[in-house]
Amino acid sequence: MRRRLIPRCLIASGLAALALTMIGTSHAGTDVKIVVLKEHGVGSASQAQPFVDKFVAIAQRKNGWTSGKGTYFTERKPAEAAMDASKPQFAILSLAAYLAMKEPRKLETIGQVTVSRAGGQEYHLVSKSAKDLAGCKGQKLATDHADDQKFLNRVVSGGDWKISDFTLDATTRPLQGMKKVVKDEAKCSLIDDAQFAEMASMDGGKDLKSVWKSKKLPPMAVVALPSADKATKDSFKNNLSGLCEGDGKTACGEIGIQTLKPATDDAYAQVLAAYKKDK
Repeated sequence: MRRRLIPRCLIASGLAALALTMIGTSHAGTDVKIVVLKEHGVGSASQAQPFVDKFVAIAQRKNGWTSGKGTYFTERKPAEAAMDASKPQFAILSLAAYLAMKEPRKLETIGQVTVSRAGGQEYHLVSKSAKDLAGCKGQKLATDHADDQKFLNRVVSGGDWKISDFTLDATTRPLQGMKKVVKDEAKCSLIDDAQFAEMASMDGGKDLKSVWKSKKLPPMAVVALPSADKATKDSFKNNLSGLCEGDGKTACGEIGIQTLKPATDDAYAQVLAAYKKDK
């Protein structure tokens, strides 16, 4: 029986809700905006927006802000356009986006959030016939993660391979790469941990196996942008770990938040160094 990959629009809703709940810890009377960017998700941002709007209304009423707005994106380009246009104070970013934006946008790392089935913390090369990484090199590789090859080459691969080692078949949908391997249209597929968790449930998925996997990578980053004033930024960061305690515990569980805590660049030191290193 064919099952779809768990809809990440639900994860989108959870992250958006988290973002707006966190906005509520900032100083009353402050205009707060936050961008949530989860790349390679299933579903559209519009599916999460009504959920976002509901939380905005609740948060604004309870916290007495002048205004509050959270916006969810699944693609980097529109997220960055929103950053340029609306000057948000905070963002929650997928790891690849965080690394790409860290220096150009002068992002300050203030926290990290782990969301169940959000993906992006471990990557696999899967195949039906290859026995190991060597069996994938020189062959067709189908993946929907090829939009940021610098991230793949410098961070995900851990130096074991480069995209140029394969004949790339860039796909656009989460299951498409694995389906191509099942149909013998590609030798291997690069997928993340969320896709891997669902692999056995898709048609032909049980015939696929992991022949290489990455090291565990850090979760999504919570960052402050230059537009955040020190008081709002400090309040936000200091309250992160308490958002899923007490009354917030049930809500965090329902939307899949596993951990939420303050953090600095130190939590991302290894991947930041790898991303900057010329290879």
